[in-house]
Amino acid sequence: MNKLKEFVIGILILFIVGMLVRFVYLNESTKSHRHLAKRISELSPRGGPPETIDGLRKAIALYEAQIELNVKEGAQTGSYWKILAIRLADKGMHQDALAALERAIYYNAEEAILYNLTGVSAGIVAKSIVGFSTNAEKEREHYYRLSENSYLRAMQIDELYLKPMYGLAVLYVFELDRPAEAIPYLERYLKMQTSDISAMFILARAYYLTERFSQAIELYDRIIARTKDAKIKAEAQNNRDIVMRLDYE
Repeated sequence: MNKLKEFVIGILILFIVGMLVRFVYLNESTKSHRHLAKRISELSPRGGPPETIDGLRKAIALYEAQIELNVKEGAQTGSYWKILAIRLADKGMHQDALAALERAIYYNAEEAILYNLTGVSAGIVAKSIVGFSTNAEKEREHYYRLSENSYLRAMQIDELYLKPMYGLAVLYVFELDRPAEAIPYLERYLKMQTSDISAMFILARAYYLTERFSQAIELYDRIIARTKDAKIKAEAQNNRDIVMRLDYE
């Protein structure tokens, strides 16, 4: 009899413990669902989704696992599109790379590297348009605008990202004939990459094109003093001589 009594008491204890565990779990789960529902409600432009918060919380409780899975799958899909875009660009297939980058940005809209890659590929596509169609000029303008906007967006996301600074400067100086706009980006770039000879040449060219001859001469002098490459030194010296003649005219 005592054993039966002990057995029954043991069962009751396990039942009570089980109920307590379930209560705690449901309470924590409800808090989580309530928080997520509240966040969705706050983000809605009208102050709340069509459903009530309680209704949304119930839906989230049912589909939360699937939501989390979709989020993970979306992030992974974005990574695959990014990898595909890089491989296509590496093979010179920049038009296809742009299509892949558009999909990658759809999944990762705040990733600066995607916009820098878009800037590079769009600029190359623009230069490749030589007039096969009657809309060639409009197409070229479209891709140059896409390139410019993409570089700007990359720097907006990450203001210390150097590659779009350089890429945008090249675009302004060599493609869009807007050297004055390239200067502040190149000056900022060279403050962080003080030994980049290529950037110095581009900045010196921008100075020359905007008739800031003394600054161009100073930059060519810096290149001549720093480089050990005879060809680069000769090119800088030749450019310096050209600017010197213009400066004294």
